[in-house]
Amino acid sequence: MLTQQQIEAFMALEMEFPPVAVKFSGEKPENLPQSDKKLALCQFAKEAQVSGEAFYITLENEACSGAISLGMRPLDPLHKSGQVGQDAELYQTAAANAKLHTQYPILPEGTANYVSFAPLNKCDFDPDLLLCLANNSQAEILMRATSYISGDLWESKSSLVNSCAWLFAYPYTCGKVNFCITGLHFGMKRIGVYPPGMHLISIPYQKLSEVATALVEMPWTPLPFRTDEESIAEMERRKAGWKTVKI
Repeated sequence: MLTQQQIEAFMALEMEFPPVAVKFSGEKPENLPQSDKKLALCQFAKEAQVSGEAFYITLENEACSGAISLGMRPLDPLHKSGQVGQDAELYQTAAANAKLHTQYPILPEGTANYVSFAPLNKCDFDPDLLLCLANNSQAEILMRATSYISGDLWESKSSLVNSCAWLFAYPYTCGKVNFCITGLHFGMKRIGVYPPGMHLISIPYQKLSEVATALVEMPWTPLPFRTDEESIAEMERRKAGWKTVKI
C-alpha cells in the first residue's frame, strides 16, 4: 500500500481527473459493489474518476475489446482475421490489422475475472496499476518520477486499436510504465472518453512504490528552471564546481 504522504503527492498534482487504482483478481473482491453499467474498459476508469466511487466489474460489464486484453473472453474469428479493421478503413488490408493480434499482450485466462477500480484517495487495496490522466506539465513531473531513482528510459508502446491492451495488460505483465496520448486511439476517440492531447500514464505495481517515493523526494521544478535569486545563485555555485573534461 502507498503511504498517505505518497497518495497526497499524487493528489497534489491536481489532475483534472484523479488517479485511478486498478486491481485484477481471480476471486470476487470483498467490500466492493459490482458496477451496474456496461461500458468499455477505459470508460470504467473514467467512471471511477467522475463518480469518486470504488467498484468492480466482470465480463458481463465489459462492452468492448478490453475483455479480450484481460483474458476474459477469446478474440472472435472475424476480428482475428483483420477484416473489421480493413472495412472500417483503419488498415489498408485485413493482413495489416490481423498482424496486430499476434503482438498485443493478453492476460492469462483467470487472472482478471474481476477488475476493481477506485479513486486513489479512496483505495483500500494494493493496486496492480495506477492510471493517471495528465496535461503536459503534470506528465513531465510524473514521467521524470519514473526515472528519477532508476534512470529507466521512457517508452510508449501502443496501437491504433486495442489501446486498452497497452494500458492494462502490457504494464502489468512487463513491469514497465507505459503511456499513450488521448485522441490518437480509435476506440477511446470514437466514444470520447477523454479530451484529446492528454497523457494517459499507466504505472504498474512493480514501479508504483518507486514512482511514489520519487514524487515525494524529488524537486518538482529542477534547479535550472527555478527563477528566484537564491536558486540562480545556487546553480551558478554548482556550475563553478564542474570540472572541464578535455578530449
